Amino acid sequence: MSIIFNESTKTFHLYNREISYIMTVLPNGHMGQLYFGKRVHHREDYSYLYETMPRPMTSYVFEGDHTFSLEHIKQEYGVYGTTDYRRPAVEILQPNGSRLCDFRYKGHEIMKGKPELPGLPATYTENEDEAQTLCLTLEDPLTGAVLELLYTIFAKGGILARSAKVTNKGTEELHLTTAMSLCMDLPDCDYEWLQFSGAWARERHLKVRRLEQGIQAVDSRRGNSSHEHNPFVVLRRPGTNEFQGEAIGFSLIYSGNFLAQAEVDTHDTTRVLMGIHPMGFDWKLEKGESFQTPEAVMVYSEEGLNGMSQTFHRLYQKRLARGYWRDRPRPILNNNWEATYFDFTEDRLVEIAGKAKECGVELFVLDDGWFGQRNDDHAGLGDWEANPKRLPRGITGLSERIEKLGMKFGLWFEPEMVNKDSGLYRAHPDWILSTPGRSASHGRNQYVLDFSCKEVVDCIYTMMEKILSEAKISYIKWDMNRSITECYSAALPPKRQGEVFHRYILGVYDLYERLNQNFPHILFESCASGGGRFDPGILYYAPQGWASDDSDAAERLKIQYGTSFCYPISSIGSHVSVAPNHQVFRNTPLSTRANVAYFGTFGYELDLNKLTEEEQETVKKQIAFMKEYRELFQFGTFYRLVSPFDSNITCWMVVNEEQTEAAVGWYRTLNHVNMPYTRVKLHGLNPDFCYEEQSTGKKYFGDELMNIGLITSDGMSGQVEENKGEYGDFSSRLYVFKAAL
Repeated sequence: MSIIFNESTKTFHLYNREISYIMTVLPNGHMGQLYFGKRVHHREDYSYLYETMPRPMTSYVFEGDHTFSLEHIKQEYGVYGTTDYRRPAVEILQPNGSRLCDFRYKGHEIMKGKPELPGLPATYTENEDEAQTLCLTLEDPLTGAVLELLYTIFAKGGILARSAKVTNKGTEELHLTTAMSLCMDLPDCDYEWLQFSGAWARERHLKVRRLEQGIQAVDSRRGNSSHEHNPFVVLRRPGTNEFQGEAIGFSLIYSGNFLAQAEVDTHDTTRVLMGIHPMGFDWKLEKGESFQTPEAVMVYSEEGLNGMSQTFHRLYQKRLARGYWRDRPRPILNNNWEATYFDFTEDRLVEIAGKAKECGVELFVLDDGWFGQRNDDHAGLGDWEANPKRLPRGITGLSERIEKLGMKFGLWFEPEMVNKDSGLYRAHPDWILSTPGRSASHGRNQYVLDFSCKEVVDCIYTMMEKILSEAKISYIKWDMNRSITECYSAALPPKRQGEVFHRYILGVYDLYERLNQNFPHILFESCASGGGRFDPGILYYAPQGWASDDSDAAERLKIQYGTSFCYPISSIGSHVSVAPNHQVFRNTPLSTRANVAYFGTFGYELDLNKLTEEEQETVKKQIAFMKEYRELFQFGTFYRLVSPFDSNITCWMVVNEEQTEAAVGWYRTLNHVNMPYTRVKLHGLNPDFCYEEQSTGKKYFGDELMNIGLITSDGMSGQVEENKGEYGDFSSRLYVFKAAL
C-alpha cells in the first residue's frame, strides 16, 4: 500500500496489491483523473493517459489553445459552466448570483491511517498501518472557498474511500447547493448498470441494464435512503458474472436523500456521481464554516460480483460496524409483533417467552404497543413510558420476569415519530416537521419529529435513557415507519431551510451515537418499516437491520440475495414467521422458512405455543442447529451461486475462513414434473480437503464439489404421493460440509 506524489509531473498514484488510482494536476490547476482499476506498475510519468484534441462546437479554457476543454477531460471533481457541460460534483451560490467555481490545486498531505468524519458514520482503521489517506487541498481564488478531497486506500482489498469538505475562507457568505461525495470519470461506457430497487416488502431487487448515452440514476428524496432504491450501484463489464470479470461497486455511507448517477456523454465517457441529493439542498456557509460530505466507497474487483461483494462484506463487517456486537454471533430471538400485534398483556408476553425459552430462544423482544395510550397506530408515539394497564410493573418489571426465565429482553422504539394524540405533541406541536400555512401530511397516522433541532433529540434521548437505565434491556429494535414530507423546521431561519434534510439525519446519528456510547452492550437493530433505511450509514451504529417486513421465505430469497451484493450476512435480520404468511398469505414448509432465515441473524416472528408438538420439536432442532453453526453463517465468506432473478432455483453458500466448514442453501420456488438432472458447482473450498456432508455421510473432495458440482437432482418424478411434502413447491435443502482432517 502506498501513495506516491511525483513533483515533476504533478501526478499522484495510490495503490496496493490489487488496485491503482492515478490522477494529476491539470494545466488549469484542476485535478484530472487518469486511471482506476487493476494494479499497474508505478512510473513517474503517466502523461500519455492525459488526452486532448480540438473538437467542433467545444469551448476552451485558454485563449489561443483549441485543445484544452473540461468538457472532454476526465476530472476528479467536476464543475459545471467553465467549459464542462456535464452534471457537477460541486456548485456554490455566491452573493452576486454566480454559481461558477474554479478549484485549483494548492497542496496536499499524505497521512497514515484514516481520519474520522465528525458527526458522520464512516469506515475506520484500528491501526495506522491498515490504510493511507491523501488530502488534496484546492482553492477558488475569487470566493476564498477551500475544497479538501479525501482519498483513503486500504492495505487489503480493492477499496478506495472518498469524501469532500468545503470551507468558506472568504469574506462573504456562500450557499453550497451541490456537494457530491464522489465524482469518477471513466474513459468509456462499456458497462452494465446494476441497481437494487423495489418498494415496501420487496426491497433491493436486482435490476440490470446497459449504460447508454444520457443519464441513468437512482435516488431518494424521501428523507431516508428508502425502500425504493438503495444507495449502492455497480458497473460491470459485459460478460462479468458472479465469478469472473471486472466490476466496480459504489456505496454511499449515508441514510438520507441521495443521488447515484452515471452520465454518459456523446463521446462515450462515463461520469459517476454519488452523494447527497442536490434537489432542495442549500447549506449556508458563513465565514469560517465548513461542510463535510458523507463518505462514499468504491470497490474494484476482477474476480466477478462475488469478489466485489466479499470485499464490501469484510470492510463493512469489520471496519464500519463497531462495538461489542461487531464480532459476536447474534442471539436467536423471538419477536411478539406478528404473534400479538397490539393485543397483549404482561402475562401473555411471559407465556410466549416461556415457550420460546423452552425451544432454545435466547432473546425475547417486545414490539410496538407497550407505551403511552398505544392501543393502535393512532396514539402514543412520543410518550416513551410504559402503559400501566398492559404492563403494571412497567418495562422494568417485565424485563426482570423475562430474565428470570433465563432469557435476555429486547424492546421496540420508534423515536423519530409522534402521534398528535400524545402528550409530547400536545406539549410541543411545533416539534414536527411542517411548513407554515400548509397542511401536514401523515403516514401511519404519525408525524416526523424535527430531529434537525437538538432540543427535540435531547428530549427523546432523556426518555430512552431513563428506560434503558432502569430496565434490563439487551436489544433495541429502532423503527421508522414513514418518510419526510413538508420538510421545514421551525427552529431554523429561512436561509437555512435547505439544510433540514441533512440536519435531520445528523440528529438521528447523534441520538444513535449517544445511546451507543452510554449503553455499549445493547444490540441495536435498525428497522424502517422493514428495509427503508438499510444502508451503510445506519450499519455504523446498528450492526444489523431488519431487511424487510416481508418475512415470507420465497419472497425473502430475492430480498436477501439482492441485499448480499453490498451488505454482510451478519447485518441481515431474518426470521421464521407463521404460515400462511402475514404479508403474502402463502404456505411454505417450516424447513424452508428456517433454511432461508439461517443466512442472516435468525429468529422467530410468531407464537411458538400455537405450533403443533411436532412443529415445536422441529423448531428446537432448528435452534440447536443455528447455535452450532451461526458463526459460520454470519461470519463466513458468502457466495451467490444461482440467482432467483434468473431462475426457479436459488442457491448460495458460506465457507469459514479455514475452509473446514461450509453450508449450502438450495431452494426451488415451484415444483415441476419429470425434471432434468441438476447440479451446482460450489466455490471457496480447499480442493485438497475431503469433505463429509453431514446429513448423508457422503464424502467428496473439494475439487470435486467445485469442478464437477453438487448433485441436486430430486431422484423423483414428482408423482409419488408420500413425497409431496418434501418435493413440493417452495422446497429447500441445506447441505453442511465438514472437512475430514
